[in-house]
Amino acid sequence: MNAPTNESAAEIARLVKGRASKLLRDEFPHLKKLPSLWSPSYFVATTEQVSTEIVKKYIEGQKGK
Repeated sequence: MNAPTNESAAEIARLVKGRASKLLRDEFPHLKKLPSLWSPSYFVATTEQVSTEIVKKYIEGQKGK
């Protein structure tokens, strides 16, 4: 994802999660019953700093939380 340098990672994560939540709840109305679709955490790194394998491990570690 490319983002303006003046936007914080936290704000971008909030916007992405909010938009995804709205789209998912619009498409799948039963999700509207849930208080939240996402955990409050997020992961940010540039591609130069982490490998795809590290990202995959992070995502796998988030399952069930």
